Amino acid sequence: MKQLQDYLSAHDISEMHPSDIAKILKGCSDEEFSVAIKLVPKKFIGDIALALPDRYFDDVVGSFSVEDLSEAVAELESDDQVEFLQELEELNETIATEVFANLHEDDKQEITKLQTYEDEEAGAYMQLELFTAYKDEIVQDVIKRFAHLRKENEIENVQNLFITDEDKKLQYAVGLDDLLIFDFSKSVIENIELSEESFEPIKAVDTDDIRDVVHIFEAYDISVLAIVNAYGVLLGRITSDDIYDIINEHATEQMYNLAGVDDEAEEDEEILPAGKKRAVWLSFNLLTAIAASLVIGIFSNTLESMVALAVLMPIVASMGGNAGTQSLTVVVRQLALGDISQGDAMRIIKKEVIIALINGFFFAIIIGLIASFWFEKGMLGVVIALSMIINLFAAGFFGATIPLLLKRMDIDPAIGSTVILTTVTDVVGFFSFLGLATYILL
Repeated sequence: MKQLQDYLSAHDISEMHPSDIAKILKGCSDEEFSVAIKLVPKKFIGDIALALPDRYFDDVVGSFSVEDLSEAVAELESDDQVEFLQELEELNETIATEVFANLHEDDKQEITKLQTYEDEEAGAYMQLELFTAYKDEIVQDVIKRFAHLRKENEIENVQNLFITDEDKKLQYAVGLDDLLIFDFSKSVIENIELSEESFEPIKAVDTDDIRDVVHIFEAYDISVLAIVNAYGVLLGRITSDDIYDIINEHATEQMYNLAGVDDEAEEDEEILPAGKKRAVWLSFNLLTAIAASLVIGIFSNTLESMVALAVLMPIVASMGGNAGTQSLTVVVRQLALGDISQGDAMRIIKKEVIIALINGFFFAIIIGLIASFWFEKGMLGVVIALSMIINLFAAGFFGATIPLLLKRMDIDPAIGSTVILTTVTDVVGFFSFLGLATYILL
């Protein structure tokens, strides 16, 4: 708390950034947080509440009145207003209703409009605050209007001027730096026609999948994207800061899914929901472990006759599991980034199998020599070497194939892939090693 007080004393509040305050608040104890949050200017409360981890949201809301929260929401951009109210509704529906009722009618209409979109649609992430001009407007008038809107703080973070026709259909997108070198006495369209540059807008439709929108940002290296409806009418914009958040959310979701963990449950402070979600995957993992044990049970006589097999057996399974996870992680990530097209499946599988086989032969030689000298049985080295090659081949093949098959079935490739792959590499590893040992050594 003292750190925040010192920071407030040493800085002009109007120049402070909400993320700096949020960073300090995260370092406070529970007692300090309840006091420190009340020192924060109310116009920053909305931004800070969204910048803090979800577990702090309850404490932030509990520290302010409905009127204060309404003021905080009014300061947010339209897409952030929707996000704040959604979180508030999940926490306390009554307070959320009261806050919404206190907002200006224009804010209510914008929030209601954005809430009509599905979670994965581009429209759900757009801001409705835009700087637009008609193509026949004089540039000088456009600049004067822009200056007025900025002084009144009605628009912010503007990078582009969107040019529309009389029906509000998007025609062009002009960067503010280009606008400043236009002939101020001419209309916007006259300047565009005289310019050698292209002002064709990069845009997406409001019902497009947000993952496709992310790929547009990456492909064109842009900071803002116009959003139109099916008829080309300009509706809003998506900015790069929202895209960064989406990328982080999707990356986190994939990491959790690969580990069989639910991202929403893990962000919740409640222990029981997170424990239940983990237990589901652990139960499935238990069944797959039993399957691998049944394979070992088939060769119980072989294991009893040669203790060395029990010592070496985990090596084959472990190497297969790690090699498979490498292939799986690479393929899942490339699928998420859109780097794999529909016709790329065979290329990816071939690449992963070749890499796995190269590593398989390399480590087969190493472990074969180690096993031969360790247990003074040359053929034991041959058995584990052959098993290593077989299991790493399976690891590369299934590590690439499993996520590709799940994607083809419209299932998130990250969900359950690791558990399935571990089962395959364990079963193949144990079966090949013990089967070869039975055939060659006994």
